[in-house]
Parts: sequence; C-alpha cells; structure tokens
Amino acid sequence: MVKDDISAEELRKLLRYEPETGKLFWLPRPVGMFKAKGKTWNARFAGKEAFTAIKQDGYKIGKVFGRVLLAHRVIWALVTGEWPKNEIDHKNRQVADNRWANLREATRSENNRNTGVRSDSVSGIKGVRWNKSANKWVAEIKANGDRVYLGCFDTPEEAGASYDAAAKRQHGDFARTA
Repeated sequence: MVKDDISAEELRKLLRYEPETGKLFWLPRPVGMFKAKGKTWNARFAGKEAFTAIKQDGYKIGKVFGRVLLAHRVIWALVTGEWPKNEIDHKNRQVADNRWANLREATRSENNRNTGVRSDSVSGIKGVRWNKSANKWVAEIKANGDRVYLGCFDTPEEAGASYDAAAKRQHGDFARTA
C-alpha cells in the first residue's frame, strides 16, 4: 500500500465531487498557486470534469501536482477526509462507476470475493468445475485462504446453488454469485 502524500485537505481545494454521478470537477485555483499561467489554467480547466483519462484496466485516473492518482481513491479521501487504508471495491464491479453508493473500503481478500466467473470456466458458473474422474460437477469456495469442498453434483446448476449459498454465508456483503 502506497502512502499518498497529498492530503485530503489539499484535494478539497482542488476538486469538487458529485456523489450521485461519481464525477470529479476542477475548482478554480488561486493565481498564487502557480509560478506562471494561473489565469490560463483556470480558463482552461476550472469547472471542467477531472480524472477523465481511463487506464487500460478501466479505472479513471488523473494528475494532481504531477502525480497520477486513481479517481476512486481520491474520491474516498475527499469524502472521508483520509486516504483509504485498504483497497476500494466497486460494488457493481464497474470500475469507472465512482458514485459514492458504489464504493466501499475492502481488504484484498474481500475485493477478490467480488469477482465474476473466471474466463476459463468450463461451467460458466462461479465456484463450479467439472471433475472428470467422478463424472460430476464440483462446487468449491475459498474461505480464509483455504479451498473448501462443497460437494459433487449431477448438474452445474445444482453445484452453483451450493456455491451461492456458501458464498452468502462466508462472504456476506462481498459475496458475488454470478
């Protein structure tokens, strides 16, 4: 975890956040903040949406004082007054959706629970795989770092239902069943 050296207080002087839309906007800056061209910066950027660049993985980013920052982490600092101690999870898994209602602080483990079906899944159902030797569908879940066997089933749907129930018990709000 990298400690952010720009304070939430400094960010609040530079950015405005709309929790309903998840958008950030540049605030006008005092001319004294610049060595030169302060009026030019304000004319060009003040009031305009900030952090509109998108990384290859879909996260919105922007620069503050020459430092590239992730929008969702900046938003967390603006709203709470401090940088997140852990990761920020997008509840709906849409990483460009930075509405406040979609963000929550999460450990790496919690964030990993909120993932979808693996792209190499044969079943197309999270937590379900084919066991060739048993000629059955197997449901498994990861809990506390260990893989937990949930049983063998005749159909992938039955195995999926077993995984879904276990995920809700084990992972609570972070359970992602599809």
